[in-house]
Amino acid sequence: MDAAVKALEEQLAEERGVLNSLKESLKRLDERLQIDRATVGTADKQRNDLHIDIRTMTQQVEHSREKLNRSRTERETNAAQRELEELRKLIRDREDEITRLDTDTASVRTAVETTEAEHKRIVEELAAKEGDIQAKVGKLEADKSERGGGRDAIVKRLPPVLYRRYEQLRGKRGTAIAQTSDGTCNKCNMALPPQLYHRLRREPLIEQCPSCNRIIYFAPPTEATPTGPVD
Repeated sequence: MDAAVKALEEQLAEERGVLNSLKESLKRLDERLQIDRATVGTADKQRNDLHIDIRTMTQQVEHSREKLNRSRTERETNAAQRELEELRKLIRDREDEITRLDTDTASVRTAVETTEAEHKRIVEELAAKEGDIQAKVGKLEADKSERGGGRDAIVKRLPPVLYRRYEQLRGKRGTAIAQTSDGTCNKCNMALPPQLYHRLRREPLIEQCPSCNRIIYFAPPTEATPTGPVD
């Protein structure tokens, strides 16, 4: 009974592990997307601000050209030209800054697209698997409850010393019970002393394997089912 329950618990852990792994992957992708989208959003805001600056300066360039056309003295002409050159330089600086932003964020934008595609794939996989896995988990939990339901009644029928020995072995070895059909322990694969093996065959004794200390009993070998024609 304990072996069956343990096997069911392992299956439950495996199925839950699949779901938890997918959900953990989604969580990591969400965190990565949040960071990368914030980076792209900041860059987009800076680019928009730079474009606004360029439009404003372009209008100022037109005003400076008008001032240059209206200038009457060399001093006015030189001042208007200096103003034009300064504005053009500022515009070039803003354009260079936009180019730098585009270069710096290109890889981040690509990463966002890749992460979004992976996120979508995992969401679809989770949606496809979650229902089936939850149904399987529910069945496994029901089986586990059914298999383990009569354990307390069995424990009450066992001698306390034997039960304590069983629990100690189960905690230490994972399984406390072994059997032999041919003189070999089926858990540690070590040969039993001949005297012990013969005693186990003669009567239902409670003994322990000298090698792994598991409680061991004799089980008659299973006879092979004939496959040829029967006379």
